[in-house]
Amino acid sequence: MRKMIFKPLAGVFAGVLLSLSGNVAFAQNEIQSLDQLLQMMKGSKISETKEHREREAEFQSKKNERASLLAKAKRIKAQEEARSKALEKKFAEQDLQLKARREQLDERLGSLKELFGHLSSAAGDFKSNIPNSLVSVQFPDRGDFTSDLIEKMNSETKLPTIEEIERLMFEIQRETLESGKVVKFTTDVRMPDGQAAKQEVVRVGNYGAVSNGEYLFFESGEGAGNVGYLFVPERQPPKLADAGSVQSATSGLTPFSIDPTLPLGGEIMKILIDRPDLAKRFEQGGLVGKIIIIGLGGIGVLLILWRLLALLAVSGKVKAQLKSKKARKNNPLGRVLKVAEDNPGIDGESLELKLEEAILKERPSIESGLNLIKIISMVAPLMGLLGTVVGMIQTFQAITDFGAGDPKLMAGGISAALVTTVCGLIVAIPTVLMHTVLSGMAKKVVHVLEEQSAGIIAEKAER
Repeated sequence: MRKMIFKPLAGVFAGVLLSLSGNVAFAQNEIQSLDQLLQMMKGSKISETKEHREREAEFQSKKNERASLLAKAKRIKAQEEARSKALEKKFAEQDLQLKARREQLDERLGSLKELFGHLSSAAGDFKSNIPNSLVSVQFPDRGDFTSDLIEKMNSETKLPTIEEIERLMFEIQRETLESGKVVKFTTDVRMPDGQAAKQEVVRVGNYGAVSNGEYLFFESGEGAGNVGYLFVPERQPPKLADAGSVQSATSGLTPFSIDPTLPLGGEIMKILIDRPDLAKRFEQGGLVGKIIIIGLGGIGVLLILWRLLALLAVSGKVKAQLKSKKARKNNPLGRVLKVAEDNPGIDGESLELKLEEAILKERPSIESGLNLIKIISMVAPLMGLLGTVVGMIQTFQAITDFGAGDPKLMAGGISAALVTTVCGLIVAIPTVLMHTVLSGMAKKVVHVLEEQSAGIIAEKAER
């Protein structure tokens, strides 16, 4: 009976022990007696008590550490509050001293304060003109000096010296005088590839500069002391006076073109440079202008030269035949006269028919190519009109895509569209004139043939 009771109790205590300690090994061992179960529970309790003590010790250690940090923070706060009060007191005392010193400074400056105000204003105006002055390229150290002087005049601890004030007056006067001089000096000039090189520069007042026979542009606001620099543009402005003549001149009057906007970037010269030349105009003509119309013009020129030389040669031979009594086969008139010589006994009507036939045979060779020249003179302006219509369509498409806010976009597109019309007229006008001249020469030769033929028939009739 005891064994039956003992076994269930042992199972219950074993389950409790497993839930408290989490030791899986207990589940695998079979408990044989209550003493064994008691020892197992005692060992588990001792283990848990030791772990709890370690946790309590760790918590107490951290609590002491936090208390120490809190005390340290309170001490620092108290020190900083005391320091803040001392600084506030010192600031108030020094503020009173500063006000007293300012009153003393204003009293001692007197009228000089107004003078410094005028000098500061004059120095500021002069400094603002330095980045846009060509004179500053020749004298680049003025910007730093002016900045230092303005800083001193606006400072409460520094005063400008008499030498600095006199130099400001000197620099302002020098700027005025140099703006009316033509001088030579050596300075850095930037090339189109971005590299700088030392070159001799001729400065014409404040509105022009040349070097090595080329006009220079001015870029403001870069360099030491906010000083600008000179550079050579990729293209020279056309239709201007020779820049080399100014650089090589020693005295007297020399023609020279200036741009009043050069200190601000040279907008007038840029407009002249950006204006397309003849080659660029043809480029704007596109496929119709560059290839078709110019191709027609080239064909027309070749035809005109060919027919001009041929008609001149025929006219010369016909004139020589008129002076000769013997018919020659190397010219149309000689071949017509040869028909009359070969048929001496034929009646007048038959001779007239044979002569008309001979003239009809000569007419195609005399008038060869004239119709093609006439066609070219008519087609060229039509092709120009076609190119204009295509260009206008492209212009309106660009306006549709980007809007009409930029007048340059519309003007550029219309200008490019009209180039084809110009090309067509350039081809058509001389072609029409030369067609008229060549037609007149051909008709003159044919008229001589008909005149001589009529004379032979009349002479035959008289006989």
